[in-house]
Amino acid sequence: MTTLASVDTLVRQMSDDLRTELNRRGVGAPAIIGIHSGGAWIAEALHRELAPDTPLGTLDIAFYRDDVGTRGVHPQVRPSNLPFSVDDRDIVLVDDVLYSGRTVRAALNEIFDFGRPRRVLLAVLVDRGERELPVAADVVGTRITLNDGQRVKLHGPDPLELTIQDPA
Repeated sequence: MTTLASVDTLVRQMSDDLRTELNRRGVGAPAIIGIHSGGAWIAEALHRELAPDTPLGTLDIAFYRDDVGTRGVHPQVRPSNLPFSVDDRDIVLVDDVLYSGRTVRAALNEIFDFGRPRRVLLAVLVDRGERELPVAADVVGTRITLNDGQRVKLHGPDPLELTIQDPA
């Protein structure tokens, strides 16, 4: 197992990049939504850094995954919590690792079940490439390429640590 760059450093970089992107797009009051569980941890850290007026939202996409029929539902399904209306809102969707794009697709489906946002920006801690769906992040903490069988994992919530796990 290999430990990667400091998550705190990556989150500070992401918050700076996100501020720049939001300013460039003229977004003044975004709502931040984290995908359970690692994305929610990163969203919480970004929420502290950016200090928006809107409370933090979280999604558990377990029932929205396209592989729920083959994998089953994870035993620790949490309720989604969106303490604001998503209608006509600028949303920052946050996840820990962007890989195939399927988690983001499921999160977007769930968000749209709550309403119709004005726009959704995607912020991810790690982009490891190799998409199966046409999904791209607007803000990325770091990009990595892994060997076959390796996985990147965010451990937390306190402290947050990013590791690469080699195949057993």
